[in-house]
Amino acid sequence: MKITIPEELKSDMPPTRWGKILSATPVILTVLATMLAGLSSSEMTRAQYNRSLAAQQQSKAGDQWGFFQAKRLRGSMQRGSLDLLQSFNPAAPLTAEALHQELQRESSSGSGTGAAEALTLLSSPAGKGILSSLIDAQLPGISPRPAVDKNIQTALDAVEKFEPEVQVSILMGSVTPAMLDQELAVARAQSRELDEATRPINQALEKIESLLASQVTGSPGDAVRRAFTVARLRYTGARYELEARLNQAVAAVYELQVRKSNLIAERHHRRSQKFFFGMLGGQAGVIISTFAMAARKRNLLWTVAAVVGILALILAIYVYLYV
Repeated sequence: MKITIPEELKSDMPPTRWGKILSATPVILTVLATMLAGLSSSEMTRAQYNRSLAAQQQSKAGDQWGFFQAKRLRGSMQRGSLDLLQSFNPAAPLTAEALHQELQRESSSGSGTGAAEALTLLSSPAGKGILSSLIDAQLPGISPRPAVDKNIQTALDAVEKFEPEVQVSILMGSVTPAMLDQELAVARAQSRELDEATRPINQALEKIESLLASQVTGSPGDAVRRAFTVARLRYTGARYELEARLNQAVAAVYELQVRKSNLIAERHHRRSQKFFFGMLGGQAGVIISTFAMAARKRNLLWTVAAVVGILALILAIYVYLYV
């Protein structure tokens, strides 16, 4: 909409540069108010986006905490079953020689090709690692986790110690979303690496267990079967414990991401409010300058409108740069 100033109004304005500036006040303030309204709306949209992002991250953190609890519970069940088994019917420690002899006996008895395949696997270099994991409950090694950033570690310690949210928020000020994304990628990579390293071991143990399951109590292979069961329970309990710890590390980083997203959302919300107040100041200036058109002391009202507009502009610049 084009704004025109009546000729009779122009005659009342001083023909100076200041008067020309005052005559343009309504247009300038309208543009300023529109700009501040856009900034306020933009900041509110960003605040809503970060709130939504925090909700998604909280859901992912909940999934990782669920995995952590489930694996801790499974590990406890494995250790409980092991203690129960050893209390009622203790088994001798499993040895590689005894397991090889039992598999050779199964293979020579013509019970299928599974025993021969298991023997071939255990005789390979990979099989030695499988036997070590089974007999000694030694999990395959994974890449050591790089040192956690000092600021992230400080925030993690504060959350673990249930420090007040105000203190955690202050510590999170030194942590950026990019830093959290990098730390999350490292934690998830470790979890995937352990899954890939233990997958062939788990498959081999399942195959051997199915071969030994046919042994009845008192048979020549029963002692090997019980020793194998004890060793597998010990190995599986250790694996679940390590997997749970890795899931806990992933969940902890997700929790920091939730806090960071909420802090960013609160910042955008504050900026939106202040831009909104600046917009109200600009609109007030437009109204005052409009009243000036019908008043006798137009220059005074236009000056007030200009001052209000300048204050609104200063507020907008301050919020944009420092809030």
